[in-house]
Amino acid sequence: MKLLEQMEERIFDMEKVAKTFNIEPFDMYFLGGSACILGQYTDRATRDFDFIDLDYPTKLGRVFVQLREFDMLDYKSTLISPKYKERATKLNKFKYINVYILSSEDIIISKVTRMEKKDFEDIDVLIKTADKALLNQIADEILERGDLYKPERDEFIKKLSMFREKYNV
Repeated sequence: MKLLEQMEERIFDMEKVAKTFNIEPFDMYFLGGSACILGQYTDRATRDFDFIDLDYPTKLGRVFVQLREFDMLDYKSTLISPKYKERATKLNKFKYINVYILSSEDIIISKVTRMEKKDFEDIDVLIKTADKALLNQIADEILERGDLYKPERDEFIKKLSMFREKYNV
């Protein structure tokens, strides 16, 4: 079974559990490698799911556990624009949980401070079709955030110039 199908199956399992326990439908915004696979931006192998913590209630734990490996990312420590929801794409194959993937540009910018080998590999693929003006806009939106933790902001500023030089952004 392909990785995309395996990841989708886990989300379908989440939907089943949510229905079984009468949990109201909710939104999920995926980023990172899982979003790249679910959005078919890249096919790099990953098993974990990264999504933004929308202040979920604890009762959703029994739903999230269906993902097995996941990282629920705190907004204040994650390099995403406050406008990420406007650019996100809803995956309509999921009927109960509202599953969104961030735009490729939002994903690229979210990887700026990590710059590990796998991040460069993802960016190298995503940058080919990315809107460079939008990348700069997203970077500016992040820099304008007043709620971003200072260490993350400082690291972003430090690495942003390297990113812009490497990718001619």
